[in-house]
Amino acid sequence: MRPWAVPLLSLLLLAAAAAASIAFGARENELAAVVEVLRGGGDAHLQEVIAARWPRTVLGATVGAALAVSGVIIQGLTRNPLGEPGLLGVTAGASAAVVTATAFLGISAGVGTATVWIALPGALLVVVVVYVLGRPSGSPSVVPLVLAGAVASAVLGAYIQAMVLTRPEVFDSYRHWVVGSLAGARFETLWAVLPAVLLGLLLAGVLAPGLNTLALGDDVALSLGAPVTAIRAGGILAATLLAAAATAAVGPIVFVGLAVPHLVRAMVGGDHRHQIPTAVLLGAALLLGSDVVARVIARPEELMVGVVTAFIGAPFLLVAVRRGRAGA
Repeated sequence: MRPWAVPLLSLLLLAAAAAASIAFGARENELAAVVEVLRGGGDAHLQEVIAARWPRTVLGATVGAALAVSGVIIQGLTRNPLGEPGLLGVTAGASAAVVTATAFLGISAGVGTATVWIALPGALLVVVVVYVLGRPSGSPSVVPLVLAGAVASAVLGAYIQAMVLTRPEVFDSYRHWVVGSLAGARFETLWAVLPAVLLGLLLAGVLAPGLNTLALGDDVALSLGAPVTAIRAGGILAATLLAAAATAAVGPIVFVGLAVPHLVRAMVGGDHRHQIPTAVLLGAALLLGSDVVARVIARPEELMVGVVTAFIGAPFLLVAVRRGRAGA
């Protein structure tokens, strides 16, 4: 594709997804009525409905962009096409924090600032523990980190299951949050996670050239004078901030961080300087499009957006596995 075609196509997809997110909901509305509301008139009830869709749309775009860029970074650091943001225990840490707060503090899990301030520190704390456990020798290899993340996720997963099974009130609250949903989104939630998202995106942009160097292999990167350890530490921090903020805001949403990087590489190649901005646009478009499908596919009810992204992302996982086998 021509250099200008990719960002233009990505912007068009994002604009179309955002427009659909504002126009369509669990209950069918005439497009003419929606346009009338956007012009400042129309039915009072529809005005309230459209007003509620604005924070949902903006938060969904932010979360989709954060998960997509986090996936690009994780796959770049690990050189693993099956890498995703939960690889280092981010999702498990956020989930364990929410379960603990629900069980012992009586806080209801859901889309809100209370959940954000519980899940975000939990995710960051677990990644710090994983980093400490996985880097005792200062080796530049990322394999010990991945193994430590798998151990942490397994332990926390067992803890979560124990709490959910022994405390029915935890299960009732947690089962809605853990699927991932944009229902009830508010701008307050966005403001709570936005600093972490912006810092993560800034770090990702700064580290993009370094990620390109790491793609050549650790030995080559070291011979070129690249600070491999610093690049990996910065990349892990950026990916953690992005994935933790997204998970804290709307709950765990699967496959966005796995599927979008594959699509981005197919469009722009392996240069992370091009992958990251493209992932921002396509990740936002994918999550918004999935949320629109979740709203309209089971009218007058709506599905959790995490269910839809799982169905959309599963084919990408199968393709990645097949390509991995073909290249072996």
